[in-house]
Amino acid sequence: MSQHVARLSWKRQTVDFAYDSYNRGHVVTFGGGEALPMSSAPDFRGDAARANPEELLVAALSSCHMLTFLAIASRKRLVVDAYEDHAVGVMTKNAEGKLFVSHVTLRPRVAFAQPPPEDVLQRLHHQAHAECFIANSVLTDVTVEG
Repeated sequence: MSQHVARLSWKRQTVDFAYDSYNRGHVVTFGGGEALPMSSAPDFRGDAARANPEELLVAALSSCHMLTFLAIASRKRLVVDAYEDHAVGVMTKNAEGKLFVSHVTLRPRVAFAQPPPEDVLQRLHHQAHAECFIANSVLTDVTVEG
């Protein structure tokens, strides 16, 4: 149906290639040309000033939920004035002892021109989660608190 492109570029900047010293910094360039400086997470010897893959996964889930929510609200003629989220991902070990992002909590706050009843808002979030392309692509448990 559609194709989505990201180009990654990394080059060694250290004299050696020891685990403790090699650089984690790299750049991801997206299909539209925007370049994002990245690194591993600080817990894995990365640069805290750069985005990391775990944060991008959390951001992708949050963004996808919002975009799906906005599309549903628009089709239902509910006018959204603002949308904010404070999403948090948690990394744990799976049954095989491998680290993975096991849970992401989305905390969307939505401002409407005319707020719908709470049960309608909850149904919108439930439908947005069920239809989110990214949520449907991962094993991570996603909770929407709203």
